[in-house]
Amino acid sequence: MTTARRRAHGVEGAPYAHPSPTTTLERARSAPYVFLLPATILFALFFALPIGYAVWLSLHKVQVKGLGLGSGARSEVWAGLENYTDALTDSELLDGTLRVLGYGAIVVPVMLGLALVLALMLDSDKVRLAPFTRLAIFLPYAIPGVVAALLWGFLYLPDVSPFSLVLERLGLPQPDLLDGGGLYAALSNIAIWGGTGFNMIVIYTSLQAIPAEVYEAARLDGASPLQIALRIKIPMVAPSLVLTFFFSIIATLQVFSEPTTLKPLTNSVSTTWSPLMKVYRDAFGEGDIHSAAAGAVIIAVATLVLSFGFLKAANSRSKQEAAR
Repeated sequence: MTTARRRAHGVEGAPYAHPSPTTTLERARSAPYVFLLPATILFALFFALPIGYAVWLSLHKVQVKGLGLGSGARSEVWAGLENYTDALTDSELLDGTLRVLGYGAIVVPVMLGLALVLALMLDSDKVRLAPFTRLAIFLPYAIPGVVAALLWGFLYLPDVSPFSLVLERLGLPQPDLLDGGGLYAALSNIAIWGGTGFNMIVIYTSLQAIPAEVYEAARLDGASPLQIALRIKIPMVAPSLVLTFFFSIIATLQVFSEPTTLKPLTNSVSTTWSPLMKVYRDAFGEGDIHSAAAGAVIIAVATLVLSFGFLKAANSRSKQEAAR
């Protein structure tokens, strides 16, 4: 009877006994790792593993014996840094890099400048139909890059473009945006049209987070709307500007879909117009997957170095301004 009574009251041998404090502490410590496990597995499978395989490919090459016919005629051997040396001395890769740098010199400042101006305008108290305007500016970002390039390519072609027809009726010259220097403007326009909305939303969200008391104090001090924008809003959204600049640099160095889509429309876009286009041609056009892997690794390292250097410079400047 005593044993049954004890079990009934949960004193000894109860099936619902509370865990010990040590067990609870161990579970609490292991909980973050359990939640991180799915993301870690996906990161390893779809990010770390492909990068490691690309590095492994870049350090090997295919050795052909004889005429390359029969089993064993082609074998994969260790190449060391040979593929990297060939890629860094390849004039096509260097020319493509210069073209992308010129393309980025147009896209990044214009896109971020427009995004900042539009965000400041939408943050004004006098703006009308703000929700519709935000959606209209952001909508081009929702269109895939290939579709956007096809749409603009149709508008660039002199034979089918409605703009060319209007210019012809007005007796005005019809610029060829798919040839010469106009090609940079054509490609930059596609990127600016598609990316301004995203950057505007990021900056506009930061503007909305600024306390209203800051603006009220500035108005009491006699500051005009322009002075508030230049001396309060822009400095306070500087972290968002750094973030959007960071994303824009990465997107510029990895430009691929726009020139590839416009390539069938003009002879001015070669298969190696951008570094990523050269990597694609080497891998799937010429079948040299090892040289393509070396080129991809070089592009990734260059992007990492530039991004890390920019973030480090921005952080150092922020610390200096905070110290003042």
